[in-house]
Amino acid sequence: MIKRLFILLLCVAMMPRLNAADLPDLGDVAASELSPLAERRIGESIIREIRFRDAAYLDDAEIEDYVDRLGQRLVTASAAPYQEFAFFVIRDATLNAFALPGGFIGVHSGLILAAESESELASVLGHEIAHVTQRHIAQLVGKQSQSSMVMLASLLVAVLAARSNSQISEAAIAAGQAGAIQSQLGYTRDFEREADRLGLQTLEGAGYDVRGMPSFFERLQRASRFYENNAPSYLRTHPLTGERISDMGNRVAQMRYRQVPDSQDFGFVRAKLRVTAAAPLDAVREFQSLAAKPGADAAARYGLARALLAAGRIDEATKALDVVRRDAPASPFIESLAAELRLAARDPAAAVKILEAAQARFPDSRALRYALIDALLQAGRADEAAAMARADALRRTDDDRMWTLVARSEAALGRRTAQHRAQAEVYVLQGSLPAAIEQLDLARRAGDGDFYELSAVDARMRELKAEEHQRRLDRREGN
Repeated sequence: MIKRLFILLLCVAMMPRLNAADLPDLGDVAASELSPLAERRIGESIIREIRFRDAAYLDDAEIEDYVDRLGQRLVTASAAPYQEFAFFVIRDATLNAFALPGGFIGVHSGLILAAESESELASVLGHEIAHVTQRHIAQLVGKQSQSSMVMLASLLVAVLAARSNSQISEAAIAAGQAGAIQSQLGYTRDFEREADRLGLQTLEGAGYDVRGMPSFFERLQRASRFYENNAPSYLRTHPLTGERISDMGNRVAQMRYRQVPDSQDFGFVRAKLRVTAAAPLDAVREFQSLAAKPGADAAARYGLARALLAAGRIDEATKALDVVRRDAPASPFIESLAAELRLAARDPAAAVKILEAAQARFPDSRALRYALIDALLQAGRADEAAAMARADALRRTDDDRMWTLVARSEAALGRRTAQHRAQAEVYVLQGSLPAAIEQLDLARRAGDGDFYELSAVDARMRELKAEEHQRRLDRREGN
């Protein structure tokens, strides 16, 4: 994946419209030829590679929903509340988070598990949001007068590779202007201090405990002493100094004290990650022990129910979750698991009933909506599933999960033209235009589309063929 991503970024680097010669000094970002639009395009290219070609990407809509809710709450309180951001999770036990150009922020599952409070997790996201709002990557590129975009490609590959393999990271840096990147370390320390300052302001504005930031970084610094030359990934990409820790502490001392309890969903996310990372029987033993302790919280009992489901012990899992549903405040996590248990018990009608009620209560939950459409399909109600999925996909055309559900629903109804049209949109979002064009060709030859549907297929095919032709021209110009 890293090699493919490096080649992709080098192609981007060679595009004439992103020529980075004569870029301005640090701070003069507005005049930089690495425009916000260029940043977004680079970020979109990288996130496509991660989402669709990196096995470490955590394709869990429920966990992604939670991280995105947390992130968007912080964005609202940030220096750029109207800027577009997207948050995602990488399945990786190392402690790391990273900001990509264009507002894409990734967080490792290991960091979520290492955070001892929701405010600690929010502090890391707030720090990364500040890197984006202050356009630090663009400023790094702006300091290079020659081959700036090649340096950017190397830097981004290094940051991504560093999340699990420092040797790959070092090789990526060496392959693309190691000296140029190393010369920027003084600026990255400045960027870290700026991200700390703005991150604290964002944390406070969003209603979290500002002590979460110094407490997390202090613990990270203490842990780093045991790593010698193999420091946690976050420290390799985010230089941490005693001066930064002291500065954070001094700033926090001047801010209003606020004790903020963790949300219930923070505990559920951590429990789900722990269950999925362990063997089912090990997870059952772990959460049985936690749930048996006096004062065990809802997250421990939720984790036990999920672990029992993973172990195939459906009746026990149902009983464990019934206790959570009875005693804990309502949550999308609880209702989603209840529906999963009904599906595992081969009772899709009951799952649909649970999810319909949950969707009415939590209308903003994308994960519940996906689960409801899937349950409708399993219940044999493909017509309802198709109508719901199609309406949602047309409202949010960039949702590949929903387009996949549209394709599944249409296939269940035997509507082949509509199925191939929807699958074409999935491939478009994955960045595979030839595959999308092939699907539209299949749609045109399916034989069950009416005049209006076939006209739409032809129009979309012309559009994609023109885009693919332009991409080929761009690649030739870059060679």
